[in-house]
Amino acid sequence: MEITEVRIKLMDDPGDRLQGFCSITFNGCFVIRDLKIIQGGKGPFVAMPSRKLTDRCPECGTKNHLRAKFCNECGAELEEDRAIKDDEGRAKLYADIAHPINSGCRDLIQRRVLEAFEKEKVLAKQPGYICAYDDYGEDRIARLKRRPDQSRPSGTTYRIDDAHHEHRRNEASRNDVNRPHHLSQPETDPQLNHRDRDAFGEGVQQDGH
Repeated sequence: MEITEVRIKLMDDPGDRLQGFCSITFNGCFVIRDLKIIQGGKGPFVAMPSRKLTDRCPECGTKNHLRAKFCNECGAELEEDRAIKDDEGRAKLYADIAHPINSGCRDLIQRRVLEAFEKEKVLAKQPGYICAYDDYGEDRIARLKRRPDQSRPSGTTYRIDDAHHEHRRNEASRNDVNRPHHLSQPETDPQLNHRDRDAFGEGVQQDGH
């Protein structure tokens, strides 16, 4: 197994524990996204992508996060200390959805990601820097929907963060840099050019079909 690509997205505040996000590609054909680079007491480390753990409300059966004080559906009051605890007494609130199963693989991922992280911090200081991490437009600003009889109140101003202005100016440049993690040659089938980028695995055929 070989890690053939690592992409890093740095956070705006270097003082935060969450230093950045990362995606890694294995053997040029399989991608894992949303690994986190976190500043720990002994330096930065890599956390695997995870999901919140839930349990069900005894009244209506709705799933709720383990820290929820009330049911999201029926409003029943729930006990707060419901999470399973590890050997050190820490509540287990999240579960990894992709992770290495041996120390060798974990060390390989952590070493490659942290090397890319340090290089990205240097690149980010250079003029014209453009992040290569593909966030699928999650940083874009949504358009407001107004009825015809609605208008913006007079004297009201809206401030948009400078980072978003910069993001919009660089959108055209990012199109080539932030292509999905697959082969770089252009697709020739016109139907494939309109495929939803989130339709992961669509079009994969079984042997003999």
